[in-house]
Amino acid sequence: MKAPALTLSLIFAAGHAAADETLLFTTESYPPFVIEDAASPPRGISVDQIRGIMAGSDLDYRIEVMPWARAIALAETQPATCVFSAAQTPERKPRFKWVMPLAKSRSILVKHRNAGVAAQTIDEAKAFTVGTHRSDYTETVLQKLKFPKIDISSTFDVTLAKLLRDRIDLMPMSQDVYEQLHKRGVEIEKVAQLTEQSLGIACNRNVPWQTIKTLQTKLDRMIADGTQARIYRAHGLEPPLP
Repeated sequence: MKAPALTLSLIFAAGHAAADETLLFTTESYPPFVIEDAASPPRGISVDQIRGIMAGSDLDYRIEVMPWARAIALAETQPATCVFSAAQTPERKPRFKWVMPLAKSRSILVKHRNAGVAAQTIDEAKAFTVGTHRSDYTETVLQKLKFPKIDISSTFDVTLAKLLRDRIDLMPMSQDVYEQLHKRGVEIEKVAQLTEQSLGIACNRNVPWQTIKTLQTKLDRMIADGTQARIYRAHGLEPPLP
């Protein structure tokens, strides 16, 4: 009779330890959704939503900014880890537990203004070198569309720097990010729409379903009461359509 009692106590202890575990949120620098500044904690549209979701929660958490390939790899392989904002593609969907949506993204191809890239459609763009960053969902999109010349960098910022130095001809980015960069005077021009995706929080499959349910309930409430829309507008963007 002692063995079952011991087993039950171990199960209870394991569950209690899981509840007390710090939840790590990994992400990449991607203004205005994730803004990294050495003088202050991360902020931005996506970060502010994470903080709102976790406000009042019994769970401890932290946010770490890193290259996207590492951010998503950690979420897939390390318990108690989630990555944001991740596109929920068919390839990724079964590999994570999801909390949706933090954003709805329309990705476009852009070129360096006056760079002499004569492309107005996806098919015409295939004649040029297109850059993106490692493990971003646009890498898979470009491969599926059979772009023959894809240049892979470690981060979005590195890819953008290559574009502005004419080391690549085109790159994908969200319409929202394009509009922000355009307002700041960055010399880029839209070429064509690439794809549309819903983005959210992708959690390791070992994160308990009760935790996922709690996060989803908080996000649903933020969307319903207008908090998500206010966060978007505070950063100069219109919220995603329902």
